[in-house]
Amino acid sequence: MAALADPRTAADPTAAWTALISRYYDGCSAGDVDLMLETLHPEVVHWFLAPNPGSKAVEGAEHLARYWRKVTRMLQARWVVDSICATPEQAVIEWTMWWLPEGAPARVGTRGAEWFTCTDGRIREIRSYYQMRPETTELDGFPYAERGYSAPGAERSAIHPAAAGRHPGGNR
Repeated sequence: MAALADPRTAADPTAAWTALISRYYDGCSAGDVDLMLETLHPEVVHWFLAPNPGSKAVEGAEHLARYWRKVTRMLQARWVVDSICATPEQAVIEWTMWWLPEGAPARVGTRGAEWFTCTDGRIREIRSYYQMRPETTELDGFPYAERGYSAPGAERSAIHPAAAGRHPGGNR
């Protein structure tokens, strides 16, 4: 894979952040520890909104990558970057995780937002805001598909079209 630009020094920090976070999400969706490690600073910390299940912070690149490998296999998850606002120092995204709740007949979407920082061109901190429920959670009446966001049956977005190429739940 091509090397990623450091968002702090890139000519286009938004494009650099989009590439970095999309690759991280592709690794999460595929359950690919090595791909995630390409994007994570060794001392990364991922903070979660309580009272979601597993809301304790996860620290360290290897630990976080293995955590997501486990989660994606359990939930048959696919993450999609839907929107981004970025500066060289930080990025904020809206995202959707498409997944299959236990015993459910169809996949649902959990929508949320995350705040990213980086060090040495790798993700150093993630602050995640969402509500994990066994039904789709989203803004009531928001025109997701019309704005290029992922939607039921189209688990990709205008800025993260490759998300659909990753098998949900990791490599099998």
